[in-house]
Amino acid sequence: MPEPLLLPVADQPPVERADAARNREALLCAARRLVEERGVGCVTMEAVAAAAGVGKGTVFRRFESREGLMAAVLDFSESAWQASVISGPPPLGPGADPWERLIAFGRSRLETTLVHADLIRAAGATGSRAVGAYSFTAMHVQHLLGQLGVDGDLPVLATALLAPLEIPILEQQMSLGGFPVERLMAGWEDLARRITGR
Repeated sequence: MPEPLLLPVADQPPVERADAARNREALLCAARRLVEERGVGCVTMEAVAAAAGVGKGTVFRRFESREGLMAAVLDFSESAWQASVISGPPPLGPGADPWERLIAFGRSRLETTLVHADLIRAAGATGSRAVGAYSFTAMHVQHLLGQLGVDGDLPVLATALLAPLEIPILEQQMSLGGFPVERLMAGWEDLARRITGR
């Protein structure tokens, strides 16, 4: 008797073929290496294809655009950062007092945003930080605010804490305002103290 035909479950992404997964990984490794060696501005689809040993069409089929490729590279670093929040050592990871975790979160997010500023801009609207990563950080900050016993609209308060750590605001403060990073972090900690009543 023949095996029954299994249909994909609704809302579940199709299973990736092994060769497609290998190609994707090779392309992302090549792109990450080129970003580290040359900087985001010098990384083209052609350069990534050449570094990975595939045709340019393969890169476009896989990522659709340079923005899509940069978003995938950003997603890799974002996933590593999220893992450090979820299961890394304290105070960023679990095991520390919620206030210490919140301050470690703010400092780490500020540093990560500045390190990946060019990549975030290159990823554009397709960047993971625009959707998935923001959801993660918002939920994490809301959780910490809840642990700290903060009253009020936690999603709105979390947004108030996250906004100063995003590229558009950081760039405006650093370039137009001339604020050094230390002042930005001190200001963020002051805002966190006011919101939490510490």
